[in-house]
Amino acid sequence: MGFVQEFKEFAMKGNVVDLAVGVIIGGSFGKIVASLVADVIMPPIGWLIGGVSFTDLKFVLPTSPLNPSATAVTVNYGAFLQVTFDFLIVAFVIFSIIKALNHMKKEAPAVEATPEAPPAPCRQEVLLEEIRNLLANKG
Repeated sequence: MGFVQEFKEFAMKGNVVDLAVGVIIGGSFGKIVASLVADVIMPPIGWLIGGVSFTDLKFVLPTSPLNPSATAVTVNYGAFLQVTFDFLIVAFVIFSIIKALNHMKKEAPAVEATPEAPPAPCRQEVLLEEIRNLLANKG
């Protein structure tokens, strides 16, 4: 089998196609959640803390005594906070969706199988039981 044919069989397997569709939908869903966080959830939170945008929060380091004309260096911890909040909200939304899907996916009640009657004993077993019973009655 040629390399191209082998790759074609691999790529067309259901698992690979399903995974590709999942990744594409997941990327699009990530954009939706990022917009939800940036445009809907974070503005009220910023308003509550006095109109501060998290991405603008930073700590300015003092200028270096070795190079006083250098531009100021900042530690942008606000961007880190924003990404952390994004992650927490995305994780919560995905958890909620999976929980809802699992709740909707009700398991069908298990049908109890009626136990089948044991097979009839073979002729040898019947004879051995009769011999056992005769011996038990003699003793």
